[in-house]
Amino acid sequence: MALWIFLVFLVSLVFAVPIAMSMVLGALTPLVLGGTGSSIQQLIANSFSGSDTTPILAVPLFILGGVLMAEGGISKKLFNFFAYFVGNLPGGLPCAVILTCLFYGAISGSGPATTAAVGAMTIPFLVEMGYDKTWSAGMVATAGGLGVIIPPSIPFVLYSLATGVSTGALFLGGIIPGIMIGLFLMIYAVVYSLKKGEDKEKIRIKMKELRSIGLLRLFKESFWALLSPIIVLGGIYAGFVTPTEAAVISVFYSLIVSLFIYKTFTYKEIIPFLGKAVKTYAPLCFVLAFAIAFGRVLAMARAPMLIEGFILNNFTSTLSVLTGIVVIFLILGMVMDTGPAIVILAPIILPAVQAMGVNPVHFGVIMVCCLSIGLATPPFGLDLFVAGTISDVPPMSVAKKAIPFILSFAVALFLITYVPWFSLAFL
Repeated sequence: MALWIFLVFLVSLVFAVPIAMSMVLGALTPLVLGGTGSSIQQLIANSFSGSDTTPILAVPLFILGGVLMAEGGISKKLFNFFAYFVGNLPGGLPCAVILTCLFYGAISGSGPATTAAVGAMTIPFLVEMGYDKTWSAGMVATAGGLGVIIPPSIPFVLYSLATGVSTGALFLGGIIPGIMIGLFLMIYAVVYSLKKGEDKEKIRIKMKELRSIGLLRLFKESFWALLSPIIVLGGIYAGFVTPTEAAVISVFYSLIVSLFIYKTFTYKEIIPFLGKAVKTYAPLCFVLAFAIAFGRVLAMARAPMLIEGFILNNFTSTLSVLTGIVVIFLILGMVMDTGPAIVILAPIILPAVQAMGVNPVHFGVIMVCCLSIGLATPPFGLDLFVAGTISDVPPMSVAKKAIPFILSFAVALFLITYVPWFSLAFL
């Protein structure tokens, strides 16, 4: 029965049925085939009960906080701050872009939001400085994936909701892997810049203009943006607030900073921003509701136990299990959105990998890192479409230039996978 449920779900996806409806069809399969399963009333009840939890509120609130920060011009202030220190070095400006994505991810918690906010400002700037437009778009599309790894991360919240693993522990687990992936991306950016060359004169003039502002003034302008993740994450790790409460703080902090300190938008613009956040979250809300119901039907069909038995009977080492899972998730990330993939698959696979001795936080970090690469891989990588739209370049052209960055990302991913310390150092 579990196989039939998955088969109906996958066939529906192949025929372009929306993912939420595909899960509904899969969940109704036992009922149609006369097997043991939930009724339509139970399916509806599971959908509502699964969505009616306090932790899930963190997702729309972090999305809203990210929208407010993006509209508040935070990305430009962060980029100028990092460019001041590394802009004159070989490959310094691309590295400043990656650092901005890394830090902005700690504000938005979303890959596409990071790509949009950072890319809209930095891609035209890099082109002005002589860098190839498509290459710049490919770099931002890949680095945007850091937004779902660096805490606070929306996928980590979803993984926590699906498995019961501590959200705070997952946030801690994502810090070193996120920094590590950013470092590998910067190494390639420097190698590319040294190999292809840079317009040193243009960069020198621009950096001279930036440095004329002075470090103190730049720090003052960037201070409130730099303080945001410290307030949000510090509150969680110090035990003062829960992740959901921290998400509320991020919204109010974004409003206060943008309205009264940076003064980058007015009260009248808040309502459209709320609408933008709702448009982003509404589709995800339906997917999450039905994914929880879908997962419960799979649990009734004993799918987790079947998968656990398959893994334990066919794999002899933790290393081989993790390798197989990484490959599967990398493929899934190309065709499936991060949120649904986590909510559907995490509770099914986690018992099996735990039986092999894998820490649930480590597994969550691996899963999120794998799926974040999917944001920049064709055919459905969302960051590719965001970066392509911003740069006015076809997404598939962006994907070609993103390949070396994706390979750099993958090298870091395998190190994170095989060395649990990177995920568990702060626990």
